[in-house]
Amino acid sequence: MDWYPLWNSLRVAAISCVIVFFTGIFAAYYISRLGRVAKGILDVILTLPMVLPPTVVGYLLLLVLGPKHPVGAFFLDFLNIRLVMTWYAGIFAAVAVSFPLMYRTARGAFESFDMTLAYSGQTLGLSNTYIFWRVRMPACRQGILAGTVLSFARSLGEYGATSMLAGYTPGRTATISTTVYQLWRTNDEGMAFRWVLVNLAISAVVLLAVNLLERKEK
Repeated sequence: MDWYPLWNSLRVAAISCVIVFFTGIFAAYYISRLGRVAKGILDVILTLPMVLPPTVVGYLLLLVLGPKHPVGAFFLDFLNIRLVMTWYAGIFAAVAVSFPLMYRTARGAFESFDMTLAYSGQTLGLSNTYIFWRVRMPACRQGILAGTVLSFARSLGEYGATSMLAGYTPGRTATISTTVYQLWRTNDEGMAFRWVLVNLAISAVVLLAVNLLERKEK
């Protein structure tokens, strides 16, 4: 049994989760402080990948990152880096589809934050950076944790955008989801079911870890 799809899926999900964690928190924090109109417009733009079909998200990414399109052509011509049909192309796809989950949950947590805690910190002379990381983030940790887990799980199970952006090449771009589809397509249902069990086991471990963390905090 070739374990590359497992390694590649975990690698893509972990890297995309780190990217989404910081970008999602940054966007959620600043957008939650904007006016209603600006917030509404940005909400629509940033959460579109959550409601669009994954294949549509993948197609839109190809229009930007493809070798015949602006960004992809620049990287290929000047830096000799191909942004599609590579293992790291899966990171672009995973970030695009999982970002809305992190953004929405983090923004909801920040909007429910009791601002009197921040004001109290300011009266004590604490910096905004200190208040953010040592007061606001711990108070919103449940929402942040939920968004992080959902983003990781979404990245791990991503198929539509990944198949269009990274494709399926054994030992190079294969992930668990694309491997399951290819094995099913070639009538190798036994091996496909094994990979399904692997994915279920990983998801169960992640959810169990979250539940244990929540109990420990309580």
